[in-house]
Amino acid sequence: MRIAVFTGSHAGPPAHAAAAAAFATGLAEAGVGIVYGGGHVGMMGVVADAALAADGEVVGVIPQHLVDDELAHAGLPRLEVVPSMHERKARMADLSDAFVALPGAAGTLEELFEAWTWGMLGLHAKPTALLDVDGFWQPLLAQLRRMVDDGYLDARRLDALGVVTDAKALLAFTEGYQHPPRKWTAPPSSA
Repeated sequence: MRIAVFTGSHAGPPAHAAAAAAFATGLAEAGVGIVYGGGHVGMMGVVADAALAADGEVVGVIPQHLVDDELAHAGLPRLEVVPSMHERKARMADLSDAFVALPGAAGTLEELFEAWTWGMLGLHAKPTALLDVDGFWQPLLAQLRRMVDDGYLDARRLDALGVVTDAKALLAFTEGYQHPPRKWTAPPSSA
């Protein structure tokens, strides 16, 4: 099993880095591989280094322009270089059995929402979750609940988004995951 980890290229507060390291170590110790953005900086680097230190499988997927900027993690046993950010996300999805977002910024949100939306549209049936460190994702969850309340988001979609605090809880969530029906289904044929 492999989990795609979306997280920031900045380190954030020390408590977030410590939680990310513990999370990555927990996945590695459970025999779960990590697929991530391939960088050595920020929370991405923390996740990769912690999993590698625990003898975990770590697969980096990075676009060529970030390799050119010298952001690739040189210590990875497997680093796939792709032409673009779009291909990076598609390849990470192909290599992963589930998705989790750790604290991060706009790129983390973009990756999270794309993976979650792909599931809503029936492009995959893989679990998607948030690692909620120090309540980091609570404002986002409040906004998502508002979207449900205002009729923009089906409550089943929000209910299917996991909110966990450690690797053990993520693995329990993925094991019990029930994917909701596709958002759009074709009407029955009248022929």
